[in-house]
Amino acid sequence: MRYLTLYAFSTENWKRAADEVGFIMGLVKQYLRDEMDFYRQNGIRIRHAGDAARLPPDIAAEIASAAADTRDFDGMQVILALNYGGRDELVRAVRKLQVNIEAVTEADIAACLDNPDVPDPDLIIRSAGEYRMSNFLLWEGAYAELYVSPKLWPDWQSDDLDEAIKHYQGRERRYGGIV
Repeated sequence: MRYLTLYAFSTENWKRAADEVGFIMGLVKQYLRDEMDFYRQNGIRIRHAGDAARLPPDIAAEIASAAADTRDFDGMQVILALNYGGRDELVRAVRKLQVNIEAVTEADIAACLDNPDVPDPDLIIRSAGEYRMSNFLLWEGAYAELYVSPKLWPDWQSDDLDEAIKHYQGRERRYGGIV
């Protein structure tokens, strides 16, 4: 596994209670700091997806710092989707284009997404038994295989990931075509 995107906080999560939002932001900040030695030892690159401009300044600075400190690492890339929404990402991408709308191609839009150099996901794991995309990687996940687990994410163990990957490996990917 070369890329892992973690949906840590959506654009809609701002509607939650202020103390819950503060707690989640504090966890992100603490996690980024506490795990820096682990990132260095394992060559893990930290990246961000989402609108950093709408994050609290200390959180945006912490993410920017972790991303800068790990920018040259060539191991796994962990993308923190924080203040991320698929629709928001598409709106921001279209705003970046600033071209004649009739000339826009899929490649033009893809080049303006948050992490255009990251390949589209092969597998999206949805926890808590939820059968919806919840505004996650709407563009990038167009042909991703979905795996739904009844377990809550914090309860996941390595066996759960192994099961999801095994399930994925048994699928036949057609990308809209016929076999």
